[in-house]
Amino acid sequence: MKLTTLKRKFHILLFLIFVFGACSEKTNSDKNIISSSDSLPTYLSLANEEKLPLNFKQDYNRKALSIILNQKDDSINKVNLFKVANRYYNMSDWKGYTETTRLILERSKKSNDSANIAKAYSYLGDYYVVKSIADSAFMNYYKAEKLYLRLKDEYHIAKTFLNKASLQYNEGDFFESEINVFKALSSLKKQKNVNDLFYESYNILGILYNEREEYDKALEFQNKALLVLEDKSIPLEFQYKATSLNNIGYVYLKTYNYKKAKVFFKEGLEQTNLFKDKPTLYAILLDNLAYTKFKLKESDQLPDLFYQSLKIRDSLKLKAEIIATKIHLSEYFAFKKDTFKAIQFSKQALMQARTSDKLINTLIALKQIAIVDPKNASIYSKEYIHLNDKMLKAERNMGEKFSRIEYETNEIKDQNSNLQEKNKTLVYVFSICTLVGLFFYVYKTQQARNRELLFKQQQQVANEDIYNLLISQQNDIELTRIKEKKKVAQELHDGVLGRMFGIRISLDSLEQMDEDEALPKRRKYLTELKNIEEDIREISHDLNREKSELINNFVLILNKLFENQQNTYDSELITSIDPQIKWELVSNAVKINMYRIIQEALQNCNKYANAEKITVEFKSEINYLILSIYDDGVGFNTKRTKNGIGLHNIEYRAAECKGSMSIKSVQGEGTLLVVKVPIDQKINLQNNDN
Repeated sequence: MKLTTLKRKFHILLFLIFVFGACSEKTNSDKNIISSSDSLPTYLSLANEEKLPLNFKQDYNRKALSIILNQKDDSINKVNLFKVANRYYNMSDWKGYTETTRLILERSKKSNDSANIAKAYSYLGDYYVVKSIADSAFMNYYKAEKLYLRLKDEYHIAKTFLNKASLQYNEGDFFESEINVFKALSSLKKQKNVNDLFYESYNILGILYNEREEYDKALEFQNKALLVLEDKSIPLEFQYKATSLNNIGYVYLKTYNYKKAKVFFKEGLEQTNLFKDKPTLYAILLDNLAYTKFKLKESDQLPDLFYQSLKIRDSLKLKAEIIATKIHLSEYFAFKKDTFKAIQFSKQALMQARTSDKLINTLIALKQIAIVDPKNASIYSKEYIHLNDKMLKAERNMGEKFSRIEYETNEIKDQNSNLQEKNKTLVYVFSICTLVGLFFYVYKTQQARNRELLFKQQQQVANEDIYNLLISQQNDIELTRIKEKKKVAQELHDGVLGRMFGIRISLDSLEQMDEDEALPKRRKYLTELKNIEEDIREISHDLNREKSELINNFVLILNKLFENQQNTYDSELITSIDPQIKWELVSNAVKINMYRIIQEALQNCNKYANAEKITVEFKSEINYLILSIYDDGVGFNTKRTKNGIGLHNIEYRAAECKGSMSIKSVQGEGTLLVVKVPIDQKINLQNNDN
């Protein structure tokens, strides 16, 4: 397994004086060792020695390589070449690393060694990840994946899926990343003693769901990852426990539960040898703990914790992490009313962010500097909007590029096969093409099934949430109904019935009076009966109002959703609900799906449309309920843009109601979404729950 050079740089600094002080003695000693043994293992061991300067290790690695190149090209020879490549990787000597890896690839292709070809492709993928060349990394991982599938090497299949998933996550393609993690888990279930990959799978899922704000799922998978670590076969120097503790703390940080977050960050920092094994993670935990203390308004150790983290990150040249810490320092000094330092740190962060490869770094820096420097906020805000649009397009293009790489790689493979087989019989050529087509079909079918499974799982969770909401609302109204019935019963018993009984007794007494004497009293009692009639009519009207409120329960839930939208976002929201719709005749399943469709559509408008006005309208047509949602935002090309999970969800929910969905959009002119669902508004279902 390859280890990063980052965790070793501190050891190099610690031993630097010792190395230079004993330079001549160490050199002579090494020369004596080499000259006496002149062995490959000695060179490889010295090339991996942490205490030696970089140029020494590079020299020993080159000597090891020269010995290997003079040996017979066999499986052992390739194993040794991979060792040389690993050492170049640990030294961050990327030229030596790629040259050695390409040499392995060339030799493996000559000997038709599929296992080592696949491994070499994986090594090249790792190189392009370090260099932030996502499409090249994905292409090499994909080539490795195809070979491992052919070899039925389940362990490396799972590992390659996880490499792709991590890459897709870093490029913002969360949906495809999630699919690849589940593919990896499917492969891992067939194996034993692969807890390191189970941990990595659960950890990625936890991070993915945290990014998508599904915090309960994020915690679930991070806790699963921690359970995996109970297996003591996983080396402690990987510091996986500290990683998971940091990730769990970050979930609580995002949900504003700062006290719990602080507990996990502190526990993470207490892990044995964390600074030695993973200084990068140590700096992350320091920064997160400092930020949590800042949010809790705890002044102890601040801003020293921020400065400690920044010092480590500066020494390791971690550009994105340096930017994050400086932004946190800017927030801290802004809170302390030290405007000069707040602006100073935010400007430093912005300058460094503009030289980084990730637009998200610049966006975060722009957002902070606009807050602390209100005089120039409009300038920064314009740049923020421009870059945000650019980043969204880049993420979408990268997702499409990944899909195109898979397709084009298969195409190139087919063309090469045809060229190699052109002199063979037509039957043989036809068989190969058929097998390739079948493989492609099976792969795509399986991919579609995985997507459908994920959709169904997500829809089930969402439906349960909405159903519980409706049931809760129904229970509240039922309690109100019971109270109202008791009130009416009391009114009838204590008021109306008592008064009627009194009038009846009085009327009976009239039979014993003369007509002239009884006449004015009879009129009085008739007037009292009219008053009782008015009281009964008022009670009847109250009962009718209660029924109307029950029927419009779903409308109240929708209005609550619309109210939240208006309170949270700047876009103007216009709503219209046809009063002719008989909601008491609409099934709960249709109501749940309609609610979720509106929620998903509004979320898409808020994230991507940049709209000034959003219109939501319910209309009733003959046997149909029609929902239309229009925004005057930026729009998109429906033919070229790949539908995201949001639109897939809406389409799926419309189909669940046996309805249809249509979407029309023009770039710069807005988007119109129309959902048409069949309903029966004629049958009078007396006992249908609303």
